Amino acid sequence: MGPRSRSILQTLAEDDLARDAFPHRTVREVMVAGAPVRVMRLSFVGELGFELHVPTEYMLTVFDALQSEGRGQGLVNAGYRAIDALRLEKQFCSWGAEIGPDDTPLEAGLSFSVSFGKADFIGREALVNLQEKPLGKRLASFTVEGDTPLLGGETIYRDDQVCGWITSGGYGHTIGQPLGLGYVRNAAGVDNDFLVAGRYALDVAGTRLPAQISLGALYDRAGDRMRA
Repeated sequence: MGPRSRSILQTLAEDDLARDAFPHRTVREVMVAGAPVRVMRLSFVGELGFELHVPTEYMLTVFDALQSEGRGQGLVNAGYRAIDALRLEKQFCSWGAEIGPDDTPLEAGLSFSVSFGKADFIGREALVNLQEKPLGKRLASFTVEGDTPLLGGETIYRDDQVCGWITSGGYGHTIGQPLGLGYVRNAAGVDNDFLVAGRYALDVAGTRLPAQISLGALYDRAGDRMRA
Protein backbone atom coordinates (compact mmCIF):
# COMPACT_ATOMS: atom_id res chain seq x y z
CA MET A 1 0.00 0.00 0.00
CA GLY A 2 1.18 3.50 -0.80
CA PRO A 3 1.99 5.76 -3.75
CA ARG A 4 4.99 3.59 -4.75
CA SER A 5 3.22 0.24 -4.42
CA ARG A 6 2.65 -0.08 -8.17
CA SER A 7 6.26 0.60 -9.14
CA ILE A 8 7.54 -1.89 -6.55
CA LEU A 9 5.13 -4.66 -7.49
CA GLN A 10 5.57 -4.05 -11.22
CA THR A 11 9.25 -5.04 -11.03
CA LEU A 12 8.14 -8.53 -9.94
CA ALA A 13 4.86 -8.97 -11.84
CA GLU A 14 4.57 -10.38 -15.36
CA ASP A 15 1.32 -8.47 -16.09
CA ASP A 16 1.00 -4.77 -16.79
CA LEU A 17 -0.17 -3.04 -13.59
CA ALA A 18 -0.61 0.42 -15.11
CA ARG A 19 -3.74 2.34 -14.16
CA ASP A 20 -5.60 1.67 -17.42
CA ALA A 21 -4.41 -1.93 -17.75
CA PHE A 22 -5.18 -2.84 -14.13
CA PRO A 23 -7.80 -0.36 -12.87
CA HIS A 24 -9.20 -0.04 -9.37
CA ARG A 25 -11.19 -3.14 -8.22
CA THR A 26 -9.53 -5.42 -10.77
CA VAL A 27 -8.85 -8.99 -9.61
CA ARG A 28 -6.49 -11.15 -11.64
CA GLU A 29 -4.15 -14.12 -11.33
CA VAL A 30 -0.62 -12.79 -11.89
CA MET A 31 2.82 -14.37 -11.71
CA VAL A 32 4.74 -12.42 -9.05
CA ALA A 33 8.37 -13.33 -8.33
CA GLY A 34 7.71 -16.63 -10.07
CA ALA A 35 4.69 -17.43 -7.89
CA PRO A 36 1.00 -17.62 -8.87
CA VAL A 37 -0.64 -14.77 -6.95
CA ARG A 38 -4.19 -13.44 -6.91
CA VAL A 39 -3.65 -9.69 -7.18
CA MET A 40 -6.52 -7.39 -6.23
CA ARG A 41 -6.41 -3.66 -6.90
CA LEU A 42 -7.99 -2.75 -3.56
CA SER A 43 -7.06 -0.50 -0.68
CA PHE A 44 -8.16 -0.55 2.96
CA VAL A 45 -6.02 2.50 3.73
CA GLY A 46 -7.19 4.90 1.02
CA GLU A 47 -3.91 4.96 -0.89
CA LEU A 48 -2.89 3.28 -4.14
CA GLY A 49 -2.46 -0.37 -3.25
CA PHE A 50 -2.67 -4.03 -4.14
CA GLU A 51 -3.88 -6.92 -2.01
CA LEU A 52 -1.95 -10.14 -2.67
CA HIS A 53 -3.35 -13.61 -2.00
CA VAL A 54 -0.34 -15.93 -2.08
CA PRO A 55 -0.30 -19.74 -1.79
CA THR A 56 1.29 -20.76 1.51
CA GLU A 57 4.28 -22.45 -0.10
CA TYR A 58 5.22 -19.23 -1.93
CA MET A 59 4.68 -16.76 0.92
CA LEU A 60 8.31 -16.36 1.96
CA THR A 61 9.52 -16.17 -1.64
CA VAL A 62 7.12 -13.35 -2.51
CA PHE A 63 7.70 -11.52 0.78
CA ASP A 64 11.48 -11.59 0.42
CA ALA A 65 11.27 -10.43 -3.20
CA LEU A 66 9.03 -7.49 -2.26
CA GLN A 67 11.34 -6.52 0.59
CA SER A 68 14.37 -6.63 -1.70
CA GLU A 69 12.78 -4.61 -4.51
CA GLY A 70 11.07 -2.14 -2.20
CA ARG A 71 13.97 -1.33 0.09
CA GLY A 72 15.31 1.32 -2.25
CA GLN A 73 11.86 2.91 -2.61
CA GLY A 74 11.14 3.31 1.08
CA LEU A 75 9.13 0.14 1.66
CA VAL A 76 8.68 -0.65 5.36
CA ASN A 77 6.57 -3.11 7.30
CA ALA A 78 3.55 -1.61 9.06
CA GLY A 79 1.31 -2.98 11.79
CA TYR A 80 -2.44 -3.02 12.06
CA ARG A 81 -2.52 0.18 14.13
CA ALA A 82 -1.18 2.03 11.10
CA ILE A 83 -3.74 0.37 8.81
CA ASP A 84 -6.55 1.15 11.26
CA ALA A 85 -5.57 4.81 11.59
CA LEU A 86 -5.60 5.26 7.83
CA ARG A 87 -8.91 3.48 7.25
CA LEU A 88 -10.55 5.62 9.96
CA GLU A 89 -9.53 8.78 8.10
CA LYS A 90 -11.21 7.32 5.02
CA GLN A 91 -14.33 6.28 6.97
CA PHE A 92 -13.82 2.67 5.88
CA CYS A 93 -15.88 0.24 7.94
CA SER A 94 -14.46 -2.80 9.71
CA TRP A 95 -16.49 -5.97 10.23
CA GLY A 96 -17.23 -6.49 13.90
CA ALA A 97 -16.85 -2.80 14.68
CA GLU A 98 -18.88 -0.59 12.31
CA ILE A 99 -20.71 -3.38 10.52
CA GLY A 100 -22.18 -6.66 11.68
CA PRO A 101 -25.45 -8.62 11.76
CA ASP A 102 -27.28 -5.70 13.43
CA ASP A 103 -26.25 -3.02 10.92
CA THR A 104 -27.50 -2.31 7.41
CA PRO A 105 -25.69 -0.84 4.38
CA LEU A 106 -28.06 2.13 4.51
CA GLU A 107 -27.11 2.94 8.10
CA ALA A 108 -23.39 2.41 7.47
CA GLY A 109 -23.27 4.64 4.38
CA LEU A 110 -22.68 1.66 2.10
CA SER A 111 -25.81 1.86 -0.03
CA PHE A 112 -23.57 2.47 -3.08
CA SER A 113 -22.54 -1.19 -2.81
CA VAL A 114 -26.12 -2.47 -3.07
CA SER A 115 -27.59 -3.05 -6.54
CA PHE A 116 -31.31 -2.49 -6.09
CA GLY A 117 -31.65 -3.03 -9.84
CA LYS A 118 -31.21 -6.77 -9.30
CA ALA A 119 -34.45 -8.74 -9.27
CA ASP A 120 -33.60 -10.42 -5.99
CA PHE A 121 -30.85 -11.05 -3.47
CA ILE A 122 -30.74 -12.07 0.18
CA GLY A 123 -32.04 -9.14 2.22
CA ARG A 124 -33.40 -7.15 -0.73
CA GLU A 125 -36.97 -6.94 0.58
CA ALA A 126 -35.78 -5.82 4.01
CA LEU A 127 -33.58 -3.08 2.54
CA VAL A 128 -36.34 -1.85 0.22
CA ASN A 129 -38.65 -1.58 3.23
CA LEU A 130 -35.98 0.35 5.15
CA GLN A 131 -35.65 2.83 2.30
CA GLU A 132 -39.24 3.86 2.90
CA LYS A 133 -38.71 4.62 6.60
CA PRO A 134 -36.51 7.02 8.59
CA LEU A 135 -33.24 5.38 9.59
CA GLY A 136 -32.79 4.94 13.32
CA LYS A 137 -29.03 5.45 13.18
CA ARG A 138 -26.30 6.70 10.82
CA LEU A 139 -22.56 6.23 10.80
CA ALA A 140 -20.37 9.34 10.97
CA SER A 141 -16.79 10.41 11.67
CA PHE A 142 -15.81 12.42 14.74
CA THR A 143 -12.69 14.40 15.59
CA VAL A 144 -11.56 16.14 18.78
CA GLU A 145 -8.71 18.52 19.54
CA GLY A 146 -5.58 17.36 21.34
CA ASP A 147 -3.22 14.45 20.90
CA THR A 148 -4.86 11.67 22.94
CA PRO A 149 -6.10 8.98 20.53
CA LEU A 150 -9.62 7.66 20.88
CA LEU A 151 -9.74 4.00 21.89
CA GLY A 152 -13.31 3.10 20.97
CA GLY A 153 -16.29 2.94 23.30
CA GLU A 154 -16.34 6.69 24.03
CA THR A 155 -19.87 8.00 24.57
CA ILE A 156 -21.21 10.35 21.87
CA TYR A 157 -23.36 13.29 23.01
CA ARG A 158 -25.60 15.29 20.71
CA ASP A 159 -26.92 18.47 22.28
CA ASP A 160 -25.95 17.05 25.70
CA GLN A 161 -27.96 13.86 25.14
CA VAL A 162 -26.36 10.43 24.73
CA CYS A 163 -26.83 9.31 21.12
CA GLY A 164 -24.27 6.55 20.63
CA TRP A 165 -20.66 5.52 21.12
CA ILE A 166 -17.42 5.36 19.17
CA THR A 167 -17.12 1.99 17.42
CA SER A 168 -13.47 2.42 16.38
CA GLY A 169 -11.00 5.08 17.43
CA GLY A 170 -7.42 6.14 16.90
CA TYR A 171 -5.22 9.03 15.86
CA GLY A 172 -5.24 10.37 12.30
CA HIS A 173 -1.65 11.20 11.45
CA THR A 174 -2.65 12.67 8.08
CA ILE A 175 -5.18 15.09 9.56
CA GLY A 176 -3.27 15.49 12.84
CA GLN A 177 -6.21 14.79 15.16
CA PRO A 178 -7.75 12.06 17.30
CA LEU A 179 -10.65 10.54 15.42
CA GLY A 180 -13.27 7.83 15.52
CA LEU A 181 -16.32 6.37 13.85
CA GLY A 182 -19.68 5.92 15.52
CA TYR A 183 -23.41 5.72 14.97
CA VAL A 184 -25.69 8.61 15.86
CA ARG A 185 -29.02 7.21 17.03
CA ASN A 186 -32.46 8.80 17.18
CA ALA A 187 -35.77 6.96 17.48
CA ALA A 188 -37.54 9.53 15.30
CA GLY A 189 -35.00 9.12 12.51
CA VAL A 190 -31.55 10.30 11.48
CA ASP A 191 -30.94 12.12 8.19
CA ASN A 192 -28.22 14.49 7.00
CA ASP A 193 -30.01 17.55 8.36
CA PHE A 194 -30.33 15.94 11.80
CA LEU A 195 -26.65 15.00 11.82
CA VAL A 196 -25.24 18.40 10.89
CA ALA A 197 -27.65 20.36 13.08
CA GLY A 198 -26.39 18.85 16.33
CA ARG A 199 -23.70 20.00 18.74
CA TYR A 200 -21.45 17.05 19.61
CA ALA A 201 -19.10 15.98 22.35
CA LEU A 202 -17.25 12.79 23.27
CA ASP A 203 -16.50 11.41 26.72
CA VAL A 204 -12.75 10.81 26.51
CA ALA A 205 -11.27 9.19 29.63
CA GLY A 206 -13.93 10.83 31.78
CA THR A 207 -13.65 14.28 30.21
CA ARG A 208 -16.31 15.57 27.85
CA LEU A 209 -14.58 17.12 24.83
CA PRO A 210 -16.24 19.10 22.02
CA ALA A 211 -16.29 17.08 18.81
CA GLN A 212 -16.73 17.82 15.13
CA ILE A 213 -18.85 15.52 12.99
CA SER A 214 -18.17 14.62 9.35
CA LEU A 215 -20.54 12.69 7.09
CA GLY A 216 -17.74 11.59 4.76
CA ALA A 217 -14.05 10.79 4.69
CA LEU A 218 -11.72 13.20 6.47
CA TYR A 219 -9.04 12.80 3.82
CA ASP A 220 -9.22 12.56 0.02
CA ARG A 221 -13.00 12.26 0.09
CA ALA A 222 -13.22 11.66 -3.67
CA GLY A 223 -10.88 8.66 -3.42
CA ASP A 224 -8.50 9.93 -6.09
CA ARG A 225 -5.37 8.59 -4.42
CA MET A 226 -6.44 4.94 -4.31
CA ARG A 227 -7.66 5.16 -7.93
CA ALA A 228 -4.41 6.72 -9.19
